[in-house]
Formats: sequence, C-alpha cells, structure tokens
Amino acid sequence: MTAFLALVRRDVMLSFRIGGGAVLGLVFFLTVGALMPLGIGPEPQLLSKIAPGLIWVLAVLTALLTLDRLFQADFEDGSLDQLALGQLPLWLVVLGKVLAHWLTTGLPLCLFAPLMGVLFGLAPEGYWPLVLGLLLGTPTLSLTGAMGAALTVALRRGGLLLSLIVLPLYIPVLIFGAGSVIMAVDGLGADGALMMVSALSLFSLVVSLPLSALSLKTHLS
Repeated sequence: MTAFLALVRRDVMLSFRIGGGAVLGLVFFLTVGALMPLGIGPEPQLLSKIAPGLIWVLAVLTALLTLDRLFQADFEDGSLDQLALGQLPLWLVVLGKVLAHWLTTGLPLCLFAPLMGVLFGLAPEGYWPLVLGLLLGTPTLSLTGAMGAALTVALRRGGLLLSLIVLPLYIPVLIFGAGSVIMAVDGLGADGALMMVSALSLFSLVVSLPLSALSLKTHLS
C-alpha cells in the first residue's frame, strides 16, 4: 500500500511540475466554456438547454487532452520498466496512474462544473446530477483513456490515434451523463441514468486494468 500511494503522489506532483498538465486541463475547461456563450449567442433559453451536453463534451475533451502523459514520459525515460519490475503488479501500477490522472483532471472538473452551470444558465434542478454524474463518470474517462494510452505508448506522435481509439468509447458515458442532467431538469428523475454511469465506471475498472497492463507488458517486452 505504501508503494502504491507513493506512486500516486509521484504522478500527482509530476502532473503539476512537468508541462503543467493538470493546470492546462483546468484552464482549457474554463476557457473554452467561457468562449462557448460568445460563439453560440447570449440567448438564455438556448444556453440552458444545451448546457448539459456542452459541459460533458468539455469534460471529455479535457480528459483527452492529458491522456498522452499517462504513460508516455515514463516509457521514454525508462521509469515504466522500473515500475514493471518493482514490487507492484503492473495492473496496480496502471491503477495508481489512473487515480493520479483522475485526481488532477477529473476531480477538478467536478469541482468547477457548477461554475460552468452558472455560466450557461443551467436550471437549479440540474446541478446535483451534473456534479454527481461527473464524480461517477469521470473515472470512466480516465480508465478507458488508459487503455488507449497503453496501446499507443510506443508511438512518438500517437495523440491522434489515441483520440480515434478513445473517443468512440466515451460515447455511452457521455450520453448517460448528460442525459441524467436533462432528465432531472425535465422532472423525469435522474436515478436510472446515474446508475448506468456508475455501471460504466465499474465495467471500465474491471476491463481497463488488465487490458492496459497487458498492452504495456507487450511494449516493454
């Protein structure tokens, strides 16, 4: 457990030190969110209607922006080989890196999502499913992204391929995450959609860790 926590702490610190990955994602989320009303127009009803989908799309793009840093730097400098030979099994190394990615990308999105809701004029009924849905759904973004990052880790410019692999896999969580907010605003109840978001996160946890570890082991061997 000590080695696992040390790995998470190391990756969190590196995300703030090298290239500003964590800060860059949050700045992207807030900046693009602030620009959206300027491009769409100031009509409150239109902004309020499209707010759930826009916020979730921004969350997906923000997570995608930092995925190539998940394994790439450690692979290039040989740290990933050392981690693979260490006391932690490779799937637990993947889990530690995914947790660090979520702490520096997914969690800030959850905290700042209400600000985006205010900016877009989201109805009051939509705030709790928005935040809860992001808390339950952003782990899926990190876990699924880990599979794509592991597959493309040996490619020097694999960012485009990573996007092509991961984006289609994000569609279910995007649909149910935004749908939970829309249903809450319409008075239909968001429980069913939030349960689906939770199920997707659990499914991603079960599937992503072994597949990512297997892919990394293939590249390291």
